[in-house]
Amino acid sequence: MVPRGKGPGWWDRGTVLVSLAIAIVLGATSMSDIGLLGHQALVFGEPPSEATVRRALAGLDTATLARIGKARAKVRARVWDLLARRPQGFPWLTVAGKLLSGWVVIDLDATLITAHSPKQGAAATFKKGFGFHPLGGWCANTGESLAMLLRPGNAGSNTVADHIRVLADAITQLPVAYRRKILIRVDGAGATHELLEHMQQMNRLWRSVKFTVGWTITEVDETAIAALPANAWTAGLNQDGTAGDAAQVAELTGLNQRLGDWLDGLRLIVRRTRPSARHAKKLTTLERATGWRYAIVATNITRLHGLAGSHQPQWLDALHRSHAGVEDQVRQGKAMGLRNLPSKAWTVNQGWVMACNIAADLAAWTRLLGLHDQPDLAHAEHETLRYRLLHLPAKLATHARQRRLSIPDSWPWATAFTLCWQRLSMLPATI
Repeated sequence: MVPRGKGPGWWDRGTVLVSLAIAIVLGATSMSDIGLLGHQALVFGEPPSEATVRRALAGLDTATLARIGKARAKVRARVWDLLARRPQGFPWLTVAGKLLSGWVVIDLDATLITAHSPKQGAAATFKKGFGFHPLGGWCANTGESLAMLLRPGNAGSNTVADHIRVLADAITQLPVAYRRKILIRVDGAGATHELLEHMQQMNRLWRSVKFTVGWTITEVDETAIAALPANAWTAGLNQDGTAGDAAQVAELTGLNQRLGDWLDGLRLIVRRTRPSARHAKKLTTLERATGWRYAIVATNITRLHGLAGSHQPQWLDALHRSHAGVEDQVRQGKAMGLRNLPSKAWTVNQGWVMACNIAADLAAWTRLLGLHDQPDLAHAEHETLRYRLLHLPAKLATHARQRRLSIPDSWPWATAFTLCWQRLSMLPATI
């Protein structure tokens, strides 16, 4: 990476942003950590200064962020094309033993970022903390961070406009050929009339949009649950497709009077499990009387074309439960620079979030394209990836106009690193 542009010491903002993303992949938690790249100048070139990084992030206005989004989408399209060419093909999701071939799954979720000092936009959160409340969208197929909206700490959990914006940004990141079958999963914050209607209206002749959302249980719902006959309950499914004995599932659609005010064709799937000790104080009167704890999922899925059994309540319940994997993405995002926002300025922090998203994508692409057949690295956490591969105890030297990398024979993941390096080096450089 070298400075591009006019004038001595002038840095292209795109180069600075990519340099920062690489530093975050390597473990940077603040803008001053850009100096990490200075120790690997033979690989990355001389890094920009902390002041240059700060100025670059401060200059990311709405128009610039939009251009960055287009560039990310262009790169993603190329990466997905490469993924489709792998022997195992594109990583379609498997839920309860069924392969969702052709379906791209987007998970929406919000998280809290604590601010340890006064920062622009930081506010009290619903958990009585202080900081920010960003909302993000992740691709469950690839683990990529498609979109993220930085919000004040007091932003609402179920703000419709924010969900619609993040969802639109996430879909814009998908290659056009992969927008024909989209499955959206949201927790209970997504159970609003406006969001469900918006997602339903996204359906076109050429595009199918399905969703599952959490459902806040009211007295009307509990009345419907109490009316379910005993034989309506069936064993829930494990993620391997086998029947489990820890939960039972039933269709609640025809008994619930609330559905009259919602979308036509909306289905409700209820799940019951035995409550644990930590749930004892939060049980409702019905739950105490029956000895079960209940949860409801709303969906517009009547059947996924070509997928046998996709209409069954047990499978739909398992489909939504696998949404819990987004918590892993949130946790890994925090390990990739989102645990703390480094500046007092909102615009700089907004740019930092963008760099963190790019860093998360770089790590995901490294796994998918270079480590997909390495059992202990294909789904490794970011910290594990850093320890085993990125912080390799090796020496890179230049001799006779050639660069030589010396890796200790005793390093357990030397072969995995070499294989990954060779695979990534063989990828076409042009986009």
